[in-house]
Formats: sequence, C-alpha cells, structure tokens
Amino acid sequence: MTDPGDAPAGNATRSHARGMPRQRHSSGSAISGSATSGHASSRSAPSRTGSRARPKAGAGRRALPVGRGRRILRTAAISLSVLVLATAGVGWWFYEHLNGNLHSVPLTDGSGDSAGKEKADAFGRTPINLLVVGSDGRTNASDCKLGGGCSQTGVQSGSNADVEMVMHISADRSNATVMSIPRDTVTTVPACKDTETGVSTNGYTGMVNSALQYGPACQVATVHRLTGIPIDHFVKLDFSGVVKMSDAVGGVSACVDKDVYDTYSHLKLAEGTHTLKGVAALEFVRSRHGFGDGSDLGRTYSQHLFLSSMIRKFKSAGTLTDPTAVYRLADAATKALTVDTGLGSIRKLMGLAADVDKVPAKRITFTTMQTAPDPGDSNRLVPAATAQSLFATIANDQSLTNSSGDKTAAASATAKAPATASASAVPAAQIAVTVENGTTVTGRASAVATALLDKGFSSGTTTGNAAGTTSTTTLTYGSGHKAEAQTAAKALGLPSSHLKQNDATGTGLTLVIGTDWTSGTAYPAPAPADTKTATANAHAETADQSKTCAKVSPYKTVSLDGVAMTPTQAYRAATGTKDSAP
Repeated sequence: MTDPGDAPAGNATRSHARGMPRQRHSSGSAISGSATSGHASSRSAPSRTGSRARPKAGAGRRALPVGRGRRILRTAAISLSVLVLATAGVGWWFYEHLNGNLHSVPLTDGSGDSAGKEKADAFGRTPINLLVVGSDGRTNASDCKLGGGCSQTGVQSGSNADVEMVMHISADRSNATVMSIPRDTVTTVPACKDTETGVSTNGYTGMVNSALQYGPACQVATVHRLTGIPIDHFVKLDFSGVVKMSDAVGGVSACVDKDVYDTYSHLKLAEGTHTLKGVAALEFVRSRHGFGDGSDLGRTYSQHLFLSSMIRKFKSAGTLTDPTAVYRLADAATKALTVDTGLGSIRKLMGLAADVDKVPAKRITFTTMQTAPDPGDSNRLVPAATAQSLFATIANDQSLTNSSGDKTAAASATAKAPATASASAVPAAQIAVTVENGTTVTGRASAVATALLDKGFSSGTTTGNAAGTTSTTTLTYGSGHKAEAQTAAKALGLPSSHLKQNDATGTGLTLVIGTDWTSGTAYPAPAPADTKTATANAHAETADQSKTCAKVSPYKTVSLDGVAMTPTQAYRAATGTKDSAP
C-alpha cells in the first residue's frame, strides 16, 4: 500500500503547559474553647463615694456571676458537642441502614452474552442506559396478597418482567428517552443461568419477559440482543415496591378520560384526576384491560403517564426538601429495589438520581417500541421494521427533542460541547501528530495532516503509511500526552472512544486512519436522528405534559359476572365496589 506525498516532515517537538496551582478553600468555622474575652466584670466598680455606677445603656437585667457563667458556657459546649456527635451518628446510621436495604446482583454473571459498551462522545462523556423492570413475582406473602394467584400455587420462586423500560440518559445530560418493551414481544433468549437459584436455560425463542426467570443478567442480555442498545445498569421493582414508593412520595396524580373498572387489576376510578397511593397505584400501573385496546400496549401508555407525573412531583418545589419525606422515600426505595452491583450503594444511586434530575421534564421522552403481530401467533408481538430506527437513535445517543422540548429531525445529544469540556488547554501549535493511512485510499494521511496544520497544529506533524488496512480509526498517545490527544480529537471530531493510551514512555500522538473514515478531514458523525421515523407509531410524549389523561378502552375488554363489557360499563354496573381512589 502506498500513499504518495505522505513523507515525514520532521521530528515532533512538544512542550507542556503548566497547570494552575490548586487553591484550598475553607468552608468551616471553629468554636474557640477560651472564654476570657467574653467575661467582662459582671458589676460596675463602686465609686469612691460608695454609690454604684449607672448601668450601661441596654442592660436589661443583672449579669451572672463569673463562676456560674462559666459553668453554663461549659454545659452548653458539652451539650453542643453531644448534639453534633448524635447528629453525625444518626447520619452514619441512616447511610449504613440504606446501604443494608439494597440487594444487588452482577449485571452479566450467568449470561453468555455481554451487555454491550457505551460509546463516548468527542468530549469523553458517556451516556447511561438503565433497564427498569417491574417483576410479577409472587416470591413472598406480601406480593402474593397484592398480585393474587397464590391461592393454589402458594409462594412462587420465579418471576417474569411484566414491565420493561430502557431509560437512556444522554452523554451531556440534556435529554433522556424512556422506551417501553411490551412483555408480549417474542425474541431470542440466550443461554443463561441464574447464579442465585441455579435455574438455567440453553436458550430459546419466547416472550421477552420470561428471561427474568433465569436471573436479571439474562434479562439484560436478552434486551441487549433484541435492541442492540448497550445496558449499563439494571433496576428491578416488585409489587410491594410500587406500593411503598407511591406511599413514600405522598401519592401520584393520574387522570383518566372516562370512568374505568378493570375487573382484572381491580382498578376502579371515576373520570377525572386522582391521587393514587399504595394499592391504587399498583392497580393503575398493572391495568392492561382498562386502557387503549386492552392489550399490553395500552398498559405501557398509562405507565408513561404515571411515571411522568412522578417525575414532575420529584422536580416540584419542596418535594425533596422535607427531611422526613426524603427518609421515607429513600428507605422505601432501597427496600424495594434490586440493582446491579454498579449501583449497589447509596452514593451510586444518588449519583444516578442527580444525573436524571439534570434533564428537564420537557426533554424526557416516553416511547413504546413499535411492534407488529407475530406471524406465528396473533396473541404475540414482534418488533416492527421502524423499531430499528428507534433502537439506533438511542444507541447513538441522539435526542428525540430539541432544547424547547419539541420533536426534531436532526437533534443530536453530542452536537454541542459543554462549558467545561475535558479537552486540554495545551495550544495546538505545541502538538505534533504522526498521521498514518490505514485505508486503501491514496493521500488520506496527507489530507488529514494538512487539515491539522491549517488548524494551527505543530509543523512537526508527519505523515506515513500504517502497517496494514484497519477498519477503525484510532488516536494512540503516550504516557503523559492524554490532554494533547483530547485536543487533537476535538479538532478532528473524533469520539474519545477512539483514543488509546500507549504505556511506552516518550511516545507522542499517532493517528491511524481506518476504513471508517475514507473521505473528508473531519471524522464522520452519526447521521442525525430522524425522529419522524424513530417515533412513528411509538406513542411518544414528553414528561411535562401534565394535562394528558389515560385513554380508557372503548372495547369489551373486561368481564363482570360473566358478562363481557367495556371498562366504563363495568364501572357503572359495579355500584357495590368501592373506587380505588376518591
């Protein structure tokens, strides 16, 4: 392979900008143990004529004797110390108590498939993809009572993932997408083994929600295989968890556009807005016969409304400023959740919550994976062709909304650098790059090297040929040259996932151009998100839409006393059944 014109231009020289010294700030205050300056004489000295001096202006009562005043100050200091220690002890107990509540499991143990790996953007930031699962397990007496179905089987050992949502938080934390996967979707479940129960499978084709029977890692691997979206974390919530969480936040507001009675989930609500707590909240998120067409698709839509309302409540003023309310919420959440080991501490969960809180409600989009009837079973679903566009949009960290919250056909989460980009302040003139052509296109190294020189990089930048053809462009840097590599990557639009460190000392920057970059002088960015295609038939709504009501099913999806009827007809007929919420 030859690349005419890519001859070396000289040895590279580099210099390093010195970092600014770090300043130390003090935010604390000290209490002095000395009280000498605070003890003036308690009485004025008597005059030579025997009369007492007039008290100082503002003195309203007699001062304490010196000895007694010192005793009181000493007692106050001891009391204050005890209070500080007690408060610190309560804080530490609270932290350890919450950590003890959490149950964590490995993200990939027991599964032959990986969960994928996130791609960093040009500034080194990575998105977060979290798989949220609502389990239908009746694994304890509480869940049996709430979910029913245990009268003959008793407490069960396995569970299915009746609610599955992939929550994507963009690399720059400016937007998020929550995509529901209907439980009736048929897909390939890989070979898995639950490391806690020992239950295993050699793999099969079946409903996506059944993978949870073989452990959380199997559910993660199944969703990753179905969508191609990397999964970083996993959170599971059971029946009693929904009840505890809704109670802890003081209830969640939800609206229904008509009277509804789902005789299966037992949700019974009059038309209008209600505050759902405890069992009522569980009945609402479990209802699949009350909304939409009576299928699992309708249930995903109502769940989105419920979660949107909960997000708005979290973000509203005062919700998280009441210490008692925060304790109830934290205690309920940690008791209710099973998480992956990457989230297995309060500190990590708080970090995740902070990332979610950065995203405005108008830029949190709820969608449902597009589906089509399974050709082999009309009661099952398969991903529609358009679902691939939605999957790619999430995997490529592309937003479904613009800064105003409106849908856009070309909104990319990685299009704008943050004010505190991680790129170095090293001047380009002090950075030399060895550019090598790893493609079959003649002159690629020269073209990119010329672009770097035009951007002010060092004249020590050189060109040459790589050892062979390579598929991926990489920028390798020696120990101590990471900051320079970040600056060069930013100039070329090269994502930080293409940067690799060479531990050999004394080596600089080497850019090997791969077949993924065969033209142009800026690394090709992913195609902008086509939200019209990505959200077609995906029922996309943003979390700020507070006036949206759940659509009650107009079909005869429920049965009362053996008679099929609509949920609204059932509501009016069931006069003796109490409503779930006032």
